[in-house]
Amino acid sequence: MNSEIQSESILPNQDLPRSRSARDEVPPGREHHPDSPLSIHDMTVAYHRKPVLWDVDYDAPAGKLIGVIGPNGAGKSTLLKAALGLVPKASGKVLFFGQPYRSQRNRVAYVPQRESVDWDFPINALEVVTMGRYGKIGWIKPVSKRHRNVAMEALERVGMSDLAKRQINQLSGGQQQRVFLARALAQEASLYMMDEPLAGVDAATESTIVNVLRDLRDQGATVIVVHHDLQTVSQYFDHVLLLNMRMVASGITSDVFTQENLRKTYGGRLTLLDQAAEALARAGE
Repeated sequence: MNSEIQSESILPNQDLPRSRSARDEVPPGREHHPDSPLSIHDMTVAYHRKPVLWDVDYDAPAGKLIGVIGPNGAGKSTLLKAALGLVPKASGKVLFFGQPYRSQRNRVAYVPQRESVDWDFPINALEVVTMGRYGKIGWIKPVSKRHRNVAMEALERVGMSDLAKRQINQLSGGQQQRVFLARALAQEASLYMMDEPLAGVDAATESTIVNVLRDLRDQGATVIVVHHDLQTVSQYFDHVLLLNMRMVASGITSDVFTQENLRKTYGGRLTLLDQAAEALARAGE
């Protein structure tokens, strides 16, 4: 097996994670690289005393386009939110570029699921994208022409510059997703974490978003994407993280995105596995 692959078993039956002792030090082979854009060590997240993520241990490779793959309820969105401190962790440690998130905040951009946003807020597309500049502008300070230009350039990259003045609640779902991607681009980050950016968008928007993500990677950024379409995994991602409450496997897509690992991840859900098999067959053609 490729040395870049990390593999663990599926969540055990216990209700809560056990407490750690001095014997629970990081075992050989699980040391974390200090330069990893995202380094997660033994992270467990529980809602109402029920684990959602269990003992996740993962280092994101730098400069790659990474897909987070797993069934509904596997904890994919929670992984991003817990890493960013948006939901509490029961245990574990997360570092960004070897440092706590608060000291690296300006280097990390986050795109939440579109359904989690209040789209009735009275603001236009350009104003939404300009929010991505606040880390560089500073709160209360006026937005200079330079920052507006960066925001407009971000809208241009996602094909939305002609709708810069349009209220966000007047945009289609795909257009709203493009605006949120543009806001992340305006941050000029080193790590982009995106929760289902391709969900529910039309084919043209999906193509635009994927091309932007590839451009970010080619410019040296690391992009982590929660993704649900198994048929496009091999086409879109350099690396994958297969998740079902615990990390099942992670590594180079061609090594990790296999029928065996998918069965471990999805528990034999045949429809999904058939789709994955088709995707694997096409990738090998």
